Amino acid sequence: MDLYTENQPQITSLINRVMRVESVVQGLPDEQYLAWYRGELIKDSIEAYDQLAEGLKPYRITPLFREEGGQHVIILVDGVFEPKPSNPWVNIVLFLFTLLSVIFAGAMYSYDGPVPEGGALDQIMVLLRNLDSGIPFGLSILAILLAHEFGHYLMARYHKSDVTLPYFIPLPISPFGTMGAFIQLKSPPKNRRSLHDIGVAGPLAGLAVAIPILFIGLALSPVEYIDPILREQGGLMVEGNSLFYLAAKYIVHGELLPAPASYGGLSPAVYWLRYFFTGYPAPFGARDVLMHPLAWAGWAGLLVTALNLIPAGQLDGGHALYVLFGRGARRVLPFILIGLGLLGLAWPGWWLWAALIFLLGRRHAEPLDQITKLDPKRKAIAIMVLVIFVLVFIPIPLQQYIGG
Repeated sequence: MDLYTENQPQITSLINRVMRVESVVQGLPDEQYLAWYRGELIKDSIEAYDQLAEGLKPYRITPLFREEGGQHVIILVDGVFEPKPSNPWVNIVLFLFTLLSVIFAGAMYSYDGPVPEGGALDQIMVLLRNLDSGIPFGLSILAILLAHEFGHYLMARYHKSDVTLPYFIPLPISPFGTMGAFIQLKSPPKNRRSLHDIGVAGPLAGLAVAIPILFIGLALSPVEYIDPILREQGGLMVEGNSLFYLAAKYIVHGELLPAPASYGGLSPAVYWLRYFFTGYPAPFGARDVLMHPLAWAGWAGLLVTALNLIPAGQLDGGHALYVLFGRGARRVLPFILIGLGLLGLAWPGWWLWAALIFLLGRRHAEPLDQITKLDPKRKAIAIMVLVIFVLVFIPIPLQQYIGG
């Protein structure tokens, strides 16, 4: 005999203290739930959930709060969440490798000395001897990632959700030196409010660090014509624009950059719309910022924020969408995938993101209590976060131009 059947009168009594029960459906042996109680809560949903969850712990039962057909539903599920402890040494080792990797990436970007004529190993050794030149970029990008992930972590701890420390992902010999970082919730969020707070805390904290770094970096970045750079390097990798990044360059330098030599007979609006979404025409002869390492780190922070705020699945933007619309958020996924597929025609990296979201991002993090709604303040913040996604999203993150 299971604990529910053995203790059904006591369990039902616990439920009667928080709900006016109208009907009960018991689960069959092959079903995942023990019982459904339908009716109407007689207490505030947050208070009711906390009281019932605590009361059911001795019976090793987890309650789920749902709404169906205008009624409140309490679903009893066998078992309680018992997260296994994590090994913090994994987080520490990954962080140290990422620290070295991002500083090396900064050295690749910042080094301004003679390039040895030998092979790749000789070039790597030169960069290692000048590793200090990568410190401004490396520490800046790490500060942004740390703020983002600890925004999630600290808010999860505030809501008493079990969560891992951040896992940083090193990516040596790459433009940024890292693939970012992530934390993992070990148990579902309690309700939409806690999911909202945990989800939005990361990007908002990351932006609070990235934006000052970006503006300081742009102030240190001279505006030059692109052609002299091309003649020296034989090509150029240009960072993409978001609405916010365009505005930041305008605020600091007083012009939309890269400022073209001519609009090619097009109106400025049409020119910028085409350039924004395709990266063409190539901005040869244009004036643009020669990015300081801090500006490069700040721009990378905007890119990381934009990627995390894609409103799909268990990305931060997916959380914001879910807390606003519940299961209706799933209807947005096809439009996200189609949009990324179309953008992939201009920047193929979006096809990889579309595939990852299709395979891994179709499910949202569903809270245990789905009866508790967002308060107006949290609704406004969730909407603001989705607006921020539009402002920082970069349709063409990086574009390689070769030749003249």
